[in-house]
Amino acid sequence: MKPTLASLVGLIVCSRLMFASEPVDYVQDVKPILTKHCVSCHGATKPRANLRLDTAAAAIRGGDGGPSVVPGQGAESPLILAVVGGGELERMPLKRPPLTDPQIATLKAWIDQGAHAPEGERPDPAAAKHWAFAASVRPQLPLVSRSDWGQSPIDRLILSRLERERLLPSPEADRITLIRRVSLDLTGLLPTPEEVDSFVADVRPDAYERLVDRLLASPHFGERWARPWLDLARYADSNGYSIDAPRTIWKYRDWVINALNRDLPFDQFTIDQIAGDLHPEATLEQQVATGFHRNTPINQEGGIDLEQFRIESVVDRVATTATAFLGLTMGCAQCHDHKFDPISQREYYQFFAFFNNVDEPQLEFATPQQVAKRKSVRSRIAAFHKKLVGSHPELPPKVNAWELTLDQAFKTAQPDEIKAAFDKPFAKRTETQKRAITELFLAQDASSKALYGELAALRGSEPKFETTLVVRERAQPRETYIHLAGDFTRKGDRVAADVPKVLPALPSSASRNRMDLARWLVDPANPLTARVTMNRLWQAYFGVGLVETENDFGTQGTAPTHPELLDWLAIEFVDGGWSLKAMHRRIVTSMAYRQSSKARADVDAVDPGHRLIARQTRLRLDAEVIRDAALAATGLLTRRVGGPSVFPPQPDGVMTQGQMNRTWTPSNGPDRYRRGLYIYFWRATPHPSLIVFDAPNAVQACTRRIRSNTPLQALMLLNDQASFEFAQALAARLLRDAPLNDAERIGLAFRLCLSRQPTAGEQQRLQSLLADERDERMSGTELSAWTTLSRVLLNLDEFITRE
Repeated sequence: MKPTLASLVGLIVCSRLMFASEPVDYVQDVKPILTKHCVSCHGATKPRANLRLDTAAAAIRGGDGGPSVVPGQGAESPLILAVVGGGELERMPLKRPPLTDPQIATLKAWIDQGAHAPEGERPDPAAAKHWAFAASVRPQLPLVSRSDWGQSPIDRLILSRLERERLLPSPEADRITLIRRVSLDLTGLLPTPEEVDSFVADVRPDAYERLVDRLLASPHFGERWARPWLDLARYADSNGYSIDAPRTIWKYRDWVINALNRDLPFDQFTIDQIAGDLHPEATLEQQVATGFHRNTPINQEGGIDLEQFRIESVVDRVATTATAFLGLTMGCAQCHDHKFDPISQREYYQFFAFFNNVDEPQLEFATPQQVAKRKSVRSRIAAFHKKLVGSHPELPPKVNAWELTLDQAFKTAQPDEIKAAFDKPFAKRTETQKRAITELFLAQDASSKALYGELAALRGSEPKFETTLVVRERAQPRETYIHLAGDFTRKGDRVAADVPKVLPALPSSASRNRMDLARWLVDPANPLTARVTMNRLWQAYFGVGLVETENDFGTQGTAPTHPELLDWLAIEFVDGGWSLKAMHRRIVTSMAYRQSSKARADVDAVDPGHRLIARQTRLRLDAEVIRDAALAATGLLTRRVGGPSVFPPQPDGVMTQGQMNRTWTPSNGPDRYRRGLYIYFWRATPHPSLIVFDAPNAVQACTRRIRSNTPLQALMLLNDQASFEFAQALAARLLRDAPLNDAERIGLAFRLCLSRQPTAGEQQRLQSLLADERDERMSGTELSAWTTLSRVLLNLDEFITRE
C-alpha cells in the first residue's frame, strides 16, 4: 500500500507544525475528529469489523484486523494509513469527504506522543484530569503594581490579569449609578429618590458597604435571587404537555425565597431539595423543599404509557441535578457512553438509580381537626351516592346515555378532574370519577335539581386545604437497569446507585439513597458544586461566567478565563460555611464590580467580549425585573412577599393558543401589582410579558437567560395594557406629589425612573412634548399629557438596563 504523495507531503508539513506546538489533547483535539467522521460506523452499536473508535481504549484494542492505534508509531498505525488512503486500502471514511491534512496531522501527532487519554477513555491512572474534575486549590495572591485599586482577593486576581494584558481597570462608577446598579442586582427594585439622596450625601468611608448590607437584609433579596434558582428548578404553575393542567406548588417557590432570605447554608439548601424527606423526623419545610424535583412536567393525555412518562420524569431529574449542581451534560450518556466526558452509560444509570425510587405525593397543610372533618364529609358524600343509586336505579343508564350526547367542546370546558374522567372508558374510571360525572349530570338535568342541591351543600362543607407537590422515598425499592440505546423497554445489566468514577467516591458506609447523593454533591471533596455555583453567581453580576459555558464544565466546555479566581471563590464559599450572602457581598463590594460600564476603545480592541473585567457590563433587566422596576417607579408595587400566583392583565386570546382553551381573569386589588416572580406561569401559554423578554420555558433547567432585542419588546412596553396602566399611575403620581410646575415634575419623573436628574436637552424635549400633547388634547386632561410623557420614560433603553 502506497499513500498518495500529496497526502504524505501535507501530513509531514502539518506534523511538523503539531510537534512545534503544545502536546495534543485527546479529548479536545482528537476525539471530536473521530466522533464526527468515524463513530457513525465504528461506535458502540454494531461497529464495523468490530472496531470501535468512540474511546481511546477501544481504538488501541482494535477490531478484527488488530489494534488501529500503536502508541508512539503514528505513521505505522492502521488508523493513519486508513484516513490517508491509497494503494489497496480504501480511504476512510467511506463515501464521505476525507479528513483534512491538519486533522490527519493531529491524529498522527497524538499517536506519536503516546496516544495518551484521560481517565475513563483508557486505563491510564497517570493521565491528567480535566481541570474541572481536579480539586480546587487556594491560589497565592499575586503582587500588583497599583495600590489605589481594590486590594481584595477578587480585585488582585482581576488586576493581575489586566496588567499582564497591559490594560487599566475602569474608574469607579458614580454614586447614582452604583446605588441603582446594586439595588437592581440585589433586590430587583429601583432605589427611591430618598435612598439615592441619602447614599450620595453619606461621606462615611464605608457608606457603600452599609448600603450593600441593607440590601442583603431586605426581604426583597430572596425574591430577586429566587428567580435564577427557579429557572434551574424549571418552576411553573402548570403540568405542561398538551393538557397543561394547573398544579399547586407555589409553597416550594416560597420556600426558596425564605431560604435565601435567611441565608440557609447552600449545603443544607441542596440537601433539603434533593432529599429533605429523608431527614429523620423531616419537618414540613424540609418536605416542601423536595418540590425541586416535582417541577418536572406531567403528561395527562389519555392512552399514554404511564411507565414511559415516569421514566422520562426520572431522566429529567438526572439531567437537572447534573446541570444545576455539577455543570455536566450527563444526559448525553443516556443512550451510550458520553462521547466527550468520562461518563459511561453504566454510570448514567447508576446515577439514575438514586431517583428511580421516589413516589410523587401531594403534601397537605391541614390540622388534624380539618382532616377529620373532610373524612366525615367524604363519607357522607359516598353514602349519599350509594343511597342515590339504590333509590334511583334508572340513574346510571341515564348518565351513560347523556354522556353519549356530549360534544367535545363541552367536555373540554370542564374542570381538569372531570376532563380526566371523560378521557377514560367507563370500566376504568375510579369511583371518584364516576361520582364526579354523575354530579355533573345532576347539575345539568332539570328533573333532579333537588338531589344536586343536597349534594352541592355537602360538597360545599368539605374543607379545602393548601397543597404542594413533593417527592417521597418508596418503601419497596425499584430495580434499575441500563436501558439499551436509551429504550426503557430494553433492559440491560442491573445496576446499583452510584456516582461517576471521575469524581470522588461515595463513602463506603453510604446506603446509596438520595440523602447520600445530596451529601456527596456538597462534600468539600467534590470539586464541581462550589465551582459551578460561584460561576453562575459571577455570571449574574458580569453577564458571563468565568467559565463561559456555565452549563458545561466538561471537556467540551470553555476553560475559565481566571482559573485562580474561580478556585478562590469556590474555596471561600465552602470555608465560609456555604453562605451565599457572604459571597454576594464579596463580589458586589469589589472594585471589579464597582467599575464604570462606559465603553472603552482600548479595551474593545483587546477584549471585545469583556472577559477580562476591565469595565462593568451593561445588562438588560430580566423580564420580571422590568415589571418590578415599573411597579416601583409608579408607586403601584405590592411589597407582600410570598403567596399564591397572580394574574395581571394580558392580551386577549393568549389562553386560546394552547390545545386546551382556558380563561385568564385579571387580578384586582393588590394582587394586580405584585412582582413578576408571582405571575402564574402556564407552560403552554406563558404570560407574553415574560416570554417576549426571554423568560425560559420551564421545561428544562435554564442556567442562563438569553438577552434578545426585538421590536416586539418595544411594542409590549408601549402598548400592553399593563404598561399603559403603569404610565397612567406614574402620571398620577407626578401630578399628586410634585410641585405645580412642569420642570419639577419632569425632574421627579427622571428620579423615579432613572435615579438621576434630566439634562438640559432632555428637559427641553420633554417640555416640548408636553406642549404638543396639550395642544392636541384641548378637550383632554393634564393626566393624558403626563401619561404620554410617562410612557416615554418607561420605554427608554436606560430604564430597562442596569448600567
